[in-house]
Amino acid sequence: MMLACQRFVSVVRNSMTLSRYVTTWSPVGAAFNAQQRKVDLFQKNVGLFGVPGLSTPAGFEVAQQRALRETEQLVETACKTPPGALTVETFDQLSDSLCKVADLADFVKVGHPDPAFRNAAEKACINIGTVVERLNTNVELCRSLKNLLDNKEVLDSLDPDTRRVAELFMFDFEISGIHLDESKRGKAVSLNVNLLDLNNEFLNGSHLPNRIEKTALPEHIRHCFSIDGNSIQIGGLHADSPDELVREAAYKIFLFPNSSLLLCLDDLLTCRNELAKLVGYESFAHRALNGTMAKTPETVMKFLELLTDKLSDRTAKDFNLMRDMKMKMNSRSTELMPWDHSYFSSAVRAERYKIDPSLYSPYFSLGACMEGLNMLFSQLLGVSFQNEQPMAGEVWSEEVRKLAVVHETEGLLGYIYCDFFRRPDKPHQDCHFTIRGGRLKEDGEYQHPVVVLMLSLPPPTRSTPTLLSPGMMENLFHEMGHAMHSMLGRTRYQHVTGTRCSTDFAEVPSILMEFFATDYRVVNQFARHYQTGQPLPKSMISRLCESKRICGAADTQLQVFYAALDQVYHGKPQNRSTTDILKKMQEKFYGLPYVPNTAWQLRFSHLIGYGAKYYSYLMSRAIASMVWRQCFQKDPFNRDMGERYRREMLAHGGSKEPMLMVQGMLQSSPTIEELVDALVADLDTDSVTCRDDSS
Repeated sequence: MMLACQRFVSVVRNSMTLSRYVTTWSPVGAAFNAQQRKVDLFQKNVGLFGVPGLSTPAGFEVAQQRALRETEQLVETACKTPPGALTVETFDQLSDSLCKVADLADFVKVGHPDPAFRNAAEKACINIGTVVERLNTNVELCRSLKNLLDNKEVLDSLDPDTRRVAELFMFDFEISGIHLDESKRGKAVSLNVNLLDLNNEFLNGSHLPNRIEKTALPEHIRHCFSIDGNSIQIGGLHADSPDELVREAAYKIFLFPNSSLLLCLDDLLTCRNELAKLVGYESFAHRALNGTMAKTPETVMKFLELLTDKLSDRTAKDFNLMRDMKMKMNSRSTELMPWDHSYFSSAVRAERYKIDPSLYSPYFSLGACMEGLNMLFSQLLGVSFQNEQPMAGEVWSEEVRKLAVVHETEGLLGYIYCDFFRRPDKPHQDCHFTIRGGRLKEDGEYQHPVVVLMLSLPPPTRSTPTLLSPGMMENLFHEMGHAMHSMLGRTRYQHVTGTRCSTDFAEVPSILMEFFATDYRVVNQFARHYQTGQPLPKSMISRLCESKRICGAADTQLQVFYAALDQVYHGKPQNRSTTDILKKMQEKFYGLPYVPNTAWQLRFSHLIGYGAKYYSYLMSRAIASMVWRQCFQKDPFNRDMGERYRREMLAHGGSKEPMLMVQGMLQSSPTIEELVDALVADLDTDSVTCRDDSS
């Protein structure tokens, strides 16, 4: 696409004296462990993210119109400009102008508490998306770029980044059918616009709860769900409930097939396949994987099948452990079912390693965790956080914190808005949103990137700061990995800035942060009891790390199943229902039985943002594991290695082939077999992650 848009100061100083020990927080730690200072109501409303027009929902219409006027001018400029670097710069300005509205709206439509803002943002997303699809089939605009790429003398004069960005823009044209005749181009635009609607319909439907008559459930479990008059509303799987009947009921009701949503998914997959075939691809998966590390669906399936083969014995062993635990807990049935996986894998870990999240949480106050990230980035990359007080109207909730990201010699890098706390109507998901991409502007100044990190943490109380479970702490580190990629991917062009890169590479920096989050040497720097100031015992971190490998093969195999299902849905048409495909793939790649009258695929919301690319989590994890072992396991604070990591992997965004970035970091290109072995090794070996090898 023409856009690279992505879907998915006052410093507070405070010291807290608690119990017998004194814990002195840095300004960053204090900012997150204290109540946010109220915004001055007499200040002028500066608009969301400091965009003046966005003080009201109507501002989105104004922003759209401004972007469309700029678009018309830039299209005219691009078409008149002689072939050269200025052509690419104009294309990037065009992309930036549209992304500034679309990216911001993409967050607001899900993250803003005001329905009027959400609705206005959703309309903006659809309208800008429609414009983009038309631009991608604009023959005259494409010709201006083709004239550049066909001129060898001009092409040879371009620097590598400019040349790659030009090629990426041309790729966007090609996958939109620019080479087709006028009638077929019109068809491609129509299909793309239809897909925008189908994507929204499926995504919205995948999160809706299911209802059932109250009398259909035994009285003693009704209180576990949301009761609305004579009906019960079930909006999730309740996978961690200790009551087997609650888990079973939630699974069967929440996953009960919705006929209209099944039809929507059929239409969506058909539309994607038709578009891919129209523009010359064998399948939608072939189109989606062009330019990724994997490159082809055949490579992805080889990766998933080889991993399944390597994990088979371990997975069977894990399921046996869960069955034994189920029998031991006197369940109604001894057969292991899909609704049992999460609960009994956790039960096995808890019994074997005495892992109780409530014992860890007091050491992981939000302020302590943010302080830990600040110290790690400072030592590794020379980067630190500075808390800033938002202006009136700049944030959508008074609980949102704003961080300036500053390099020790380069100065300001960008801003992170931290929307960490639960609130009504806020999605229960952890994610990173690009609001504005970085780029070198025409006046020589750098356009600083702006991102939002959204988590679902419990808010602090008057007496207690927000306390994180180990899983929440890891998620925080994971999302901050995305944010630092956005901050340090300081490319010349916003089309390839930060996380605007291949999906199977984009998850590497975030997953790598999970390895830091479970290394005792890192955790020991910040994990302090919020009342006593005492450090988290080393033995507790060791148990936590060791427990992760228990049932790890079965957990990984579940992800393999999801990835394989995604590939088959987006491969050649199967002439079978999506549910029949699900049954077959579950049997081949998972091991637990399909439950009749369920349609898990209707809750697979990743089919929208990660269509044909869900495997990316596994492949990125394999790369991250190799980077950790080879580069950071010996010393997680090694500044030289941190600089190499920035130079080879973070700095390029999407301006360099993803496997070349991996090769630069690892000094070699890993094979599929080596990637599989890296994932298996994480399940099998004692890792330095759980030890302190400083001696």
